[in-house]
Amino acid sequence: MEHSPPILGFAAWSGTGKTTLLVQLIPLLRERGIRIAVIKHAHHSFDVDQPGKDSHALRKAGAEQMLIASTQRFALMVEQPEPREPDLWELIGRLDASRTDLILVEGFKAESFPKLELFRPALGKPARYPRDPDIIAVATDEPVSVQTALPVLSLNDVTAIRDFILDWMNERDAVG
Repeated sequence: MEHSPPILGFAAWSGTGKTTLLVQLIPLLRERGIRIAVIKHAHHSFDVDQPGKDSHALRKAGAEQMLIASTQRFALMVEQPEPREPDLWELIGRLDASRTDLILVEGFKAESFPKLELFRPALGKPARYPRDPDIIAVATDEPVSVQTALPVLSLNDVTAIRDFILDWMNERDAVG
């Protein structure tokens, strides 16, 4: 692969605000010309197709792969023959890397790749950064409570988080 976009995860406990942060962060990165791909792990069954639509009927009839396309977008739905946890690297391989400058991953926190941890001490859940060597920074709503040599960012300062990501991408490009 000629172009290998950087992968940055957002690791946190459920209810920490990963999606909320990404919804605020993506437009700020887009303003800087960064083309974003997102992979999100779901811990439950989900369906993006709607009952009553042709694509849903065709998939339910037995199509293992259903690609629906219009002038504005396309979506590929692939049925898993046996329920299994999704493989992050397989999913990344399905992305069009030529149209992507940065892959943001929500979830997959046990996988080994660079991650930004979102940490809210009030949730009463343990932080991952002391044990996970792939955490490159911590974004928190209580910066004074985080004792680490890693960069500590305020969850309330999305612009600072964007700037951290842009710097990280530039450093990665300079080394790679």
